[in-house]
Amino acid sequence: MLNIDKLIIGFDNALRTLLAPANTLRPVPGKDLPENELSEIEKRESAALMRINHVGEVCAQALYQGQALTARNDRVRQALDQAAREETEHLAWTERRIAELGGRKSFLNPLWYGGSFTLGLVAGVLGDKWNLGFLAETERQVEAHLASHLQQLPHQDIRSRAIVTQMKVDEACHATMAVSHGGGRLPAPVKVAMKFSSTIMTRTAYWV
Repeated sequence: MLNIDKLIIGFDNALRTLLAPANTLRPVPGKDLPENELSEIEKRESAALMRINHVGEVCAQALYQGQALTARNDRVRQALDQAAREETEHLAWTERRIAELGGRKSFLNPLWYGGSFTLGLVAGVLGDKWNLGFLAETERQVEAHLASHLQQLPHQDIRSRAIVTQMKVDEACHATMAVSHGGGRLPAPVKVAMKFSSTIMTRTAYWV
């Protein structure tokens, strides 16, 4: 059951995710690499792709926080909290890179957060097996999505590429963690629905 303390913490986490600059303990990947010259078109493309990645991290924060609130096992909750902390670093990295490229974050971040938080709550209520299974499948799809961005980013934008590469490694680790903690395999229709929702989000975030 939810209690008032958890709800207050959840509300505080939401405000921090949406309004406060994210922090990172690890160095930003690629921070020591040169800032190669990009054309205006290339800058806009890189900024749009990094905006999508930032939205993905906003969603990840919300998802993990919702799942942790309803997780029934303390070990599972701790694993979710650890993953959320690493996703906070991704949030900081993408936020910083967007600023360096002269871009902006998505205007719809509160909407993305609210929807993902609700999904996280529902996944947690279904039980830890499906909670972790949902997390594992989410991370697999995010990993594939990041791989596609490595193909789309301008080749000379090595700083953005370094960030996306490290994020891809971390997401794969999160999926492995979820399975090792007992995550179940989701039914095929659920996977398809998740991919469809992700496609809508990424296409919208590219522009808005």
